[in-house]
Amino acid sequence: MRLAIEREQPADSAAVRTVVRAAFAHQDGVAELVELIRASPRYVPELALVARIHRQLAGFVMLSQAEVVDDAGDRHEVLTLSPLAVAPNLQGRGIGSALVRAGLRAAAGRPEPLVVLEGSPRYYPRFGFRDCRELGISIALPDWAPAEAGMVFRLPCYDARVRGRLVYPPAFAAIEPRQS
Repeated sequence: MRLAIEREQPADSAAVRTVVRAAFAHQDGVAELVELIRASPRYVPELALVARIHRQLAGFVMLSQAEVVDDAGDRHEVLTLSPLAVAPNLQGRGIGSALVRAGLRAAAGRPEPLVVLEGSPRYYPRFGFRDCRELGISIALPDWAPAEAGMVFRLPCYDARVRGRLVYPPAFAAIEPRQS
């Protein structure tokens, strides 16, 4: 399998939507979330990556900006990884792992101190993610998610003073992905 990871291009939009919809078939709204983030000022084009196998789009990951707000009301820019999607027929082949690693490498050169996400506590620790509560970050998770699904990855600009509650950008509030 020859896998290429590269920046998403405008021409990839329809294929990304197809892959995200298929990967999140039981969660309404995730494909729409991608489009809302792209249209927002929190979109970071260099952190929207696609995976291709023989020029065919196989997966997608997006890191965009969010904020952590501390008890004093101070806001700190961070990144959030959402979504990570791989075509269902290609899952289990390392494509998602390659996308996460490439996304974290690309994020390492930016000024944000952290990448936060809601995800599987069995999957993401292999990349260095850990329970966000260990670093004083709180994430309001859906009822169906365990508390340890709120995770954080420290970037080179990490600052231990960045603590508080994650505030997603308006694109996340515009939709509410639900399990069906």
